[in-house]
Parts: sequence; structure tokens; C-alpha cells
Amino acid sequence: MAEKLQQKLSESKAARWTALIIVSFTMMFAYFFTDVMSPLEPMLTAAKDSGGLGWSADDYGFFSGSYGFFNVFLLMLFFGGIILDKFGIRFTGIMATGLMFGGALIKWYAVGNDFDGEMFGYPMQVIIACLGFAIYGVGCEIAGITVSKVIVKWFTGHELALAMGLQVALARIGTAGALALALPFAQKFSGVSASVGLGASMLCAGLISYLVYCVMDKKLDKTIAVDATAEAEEGFKFSDLHLIFTNKGFWLITLLCLMFYAGVFPFLKFATKLMITKYVIDPELAGLIPAMLPFGTIFLTPLFGSIYDRFGKGATLMLIGSILLTIVHAVFAIPFITSVGVAITAMVILGIAFGLVPSAMWPSVPKIIPMQLLGTAYAVIFYIQNIGLSMVPILIGKVNLANETDGVTDYTTSMAIFAVFGIISIIIAFMLKLEDKKRGYGLEQANMKK
Repeated sequence: MAEKLQQKLSESKAARWTALIIVSFTMMFAYFFTDVMSPLEPMLTAAKDSGGLGWSADDYGFFSGSYGFFNVFLLMLFFGGIILDKFGIRFTGIMATGLMFGGALIKWYAVGNDFDGEMFGYPMQVIIACLGFAIYGVGCEIAGITVSKVIVKWFTGHELALAMGLQVALARIGTAGALALALPFAQKFSGVSASVGLGASMLCAGLISYLVYCVMDKKLDKTIAVDATAEAEEGFKFSDLHLIFTNKGFWLITLLCLMFYAGVFPFLKFATKLMITKYVIDPELAGLIPAMLPFGTIFLTPLFGSIYDRFGKGATLMLIGSILLTIVHAVFAIPFITSVGVAITAMVILGIAFGLVPSAMWPSVPKIIPMQLLGTAYAVIFYIQNIGLSMVPILIGKVNLANETDGVTDYTTSMAIFAVFGIISIIIAFMLKLEDKKRGYGLEQANMKK
């Protein structure tokens, strides 16, 4: 019956692309909120008497890492994957988008008010903002794995990598919008809280968008007399989890995801101030250069995904992307290279790398993991990824604080750390290519059935 459902949905080309667009809007708004504070670091760390919040570099690093606290330390993302496989796409998606919106409101409340006292050595305003961001992070990551399973459900045997690439492309529009617009928006209106409030309102729209998808999904299920939730309950068995945890190829993809994304998303949180400090770019324009990265992936991720669908070479694409990531951070780490042109070129190359790896990595997971365990598999990958997303910003914040002199940060050490992540990514991608050749996962084969 599950196979019949998959065939029915796959045959409806208009339905599958409509479903993709709807859930992609939800993730686009989520990605906007994820990075809405990244270009605001100069305002966050400015003194209160000059309109800032008075945070230190360490405060900002701790806040940036709080996104994954609950996912990492409370295993919320792992449980979210099991919930997805057990109770289905509709229930899990509504839960996730609700958590995103609720966490966003807490964060908005925190940055818009003053608080007395400290906790864990950090100001209460930082702690409350971290609480909201951590709750939001649970919802956002669970929403991410839910949308991934939605796409696999509708596009297996068809344009799977292209569909995932387009979803990522729309999400990157959200990231680019945050990097380019958050700082000037905050400066024009009431400060940091204005941009955060804008992001929260977008998440409300994202929740509504997902509810629209749920209506569509339920109606499609009724047309073939299959309830998606019941199917998920029948398909998932805890005893099958060993198929995930004993799969070497799965763990190589997971570790590649950890290292590669640790070299991208945490970097973006510090990139705006890097452009201001090292490359002496006007603060109002500095966010535009990091914004080039997600804008580039808007076009490149679907392109590389389409190549993977038609010609294969998924493991090779991941290896090339890892090499490019390493080169870019090595350039950023060289202290005497301060040319704006070099910074722009490096960001373009990083955008190419960021188009290559995700376009091949996410569609490769269904090739080695059964459909009934896919939610849990993506959850494990996202969980490990969240370790990097949580710990790396804290590390970089402390490194930057240690390398700060008279308010000016030397980014040589922190950029070198990102370059090391790239080197490790190259090694893992090469091992994955060898494992695919040995096990026959099909990562180098096309996704589309002829």
C-alpha cells in the first residue's frame, strides 16, 4: 500500500511541485529568523548609551550557540525524528512550526526589554534570549527533517535532488534577506527588537503556510484511502534502528555534515563584523557580502541537484565542495590579505561550495536508509550537526574575545579553525567516495529513473 501511495503522488506532477513550494516557504521564513541576529552583532555589542545592548563578544557567541542547546543536550532532535516516523508528517510539522513561533516570541521579548541580574555568568537578557532561541532551534530542526521527508515522499524516482535543491534555494533567500536587511531595518526603526519582531511575524506566516500544506496532504491521502499517520505507525519499528547505527556510509555522511556545516553557518554569524574589521567595509553595507553566499546557492543548489539527478556523481560533488570550503577559509585566515575584491571572490567560491555539498548530501541519505526510518536518520544527522552549530560559535566567540585589542578583533585564529573543519571534510568526503564504491550505495548514480 505504501508503494501504491508513493506511485500515486509521484504521478501527480502539479501536486508534488505545489507541495514543495508551500513547505519551502515555511523553511524560508525559518532561515530568515535563524540568521536575523547575525548582522546585528555591531548593535548587540555596542554600549547601551549609544543605542546598543552592551553584550560582549562572549555573550554573542554563547547566544549564537544556544540555537542547538536543547537539541544537543536534551536529545530533542533525536526524539523529533522518532516522532516523525511514528506519528507522521502533519502532526510533527505543526508541532515544529508552533515551537518555532513560540521561541521567536520569547527571543523578541528578551531583546526588547532590560533585565537585572546574571545567570551562569551571563546577563539575564542574554539568558532569556538564549532560551527563546533554543526553543526555536528545536522547532526549526524538526521542521527541517519533516520537510526533507515530505520531499522524499513526493519526489523519489523523480527530480529528488532538484526538489531538495530548490527547497534549499528558497531557504537561502531567507538567510540572504536576513544578512542584507536586518541591520538597516534595525537602524531605521527601534533597534534590534524591530528586526527580531519582523522575523517572528514571518514565522507566523510560515506556520500558516504549513497548515495549508497539511490540508493538501490530508486531502490527497483521502483520495486513495490511506492515512499517512497510520502508515507511519505501521512502518516504523524501534528494532529497525540498527539499520541506521550500523551503516558506515550513513555515519560518513553525518560526520561530513557536521564538519562542512560547522565551517559555514557559524562563520556567517561572525562574517559581517569580519568584513567591517578586517576589510574596512561600511557597517551598513558589510552584511551584503556574506549575503552573497546564500544568494549564490539560490541558483547553484538546484543546478547541482539537477546534475546529480541526471548524471549522478554525488560523492564527487561533496568532495569538490569540501575542497573549495578549505581554500576559502585559508584565504580569510591570511592576515595581510585585506582586499575587498578578494573577500568578495572568496564569498562567491564559498557559495559554490555551499551549493555543491547540500545538493548531493541530502538526496544521498534515502539511497542508504529505508523510507520508514528516514525521519530518524535525518534527525540523527541534524542532531550531530547541531553539536557543531552550538559549540563552534561559542568557541569562536571566546577565541575572538581572546584576540581582541582595543575593541578590534584579529580573526586569523578563528578563520584558521574554520579551515581545519574544511580539511577534515575533505578526508571524510574521500572516505565516503571509497565506501560507496565498496558497498554500492549508488551515490555516483543518477536519481531519476529512465
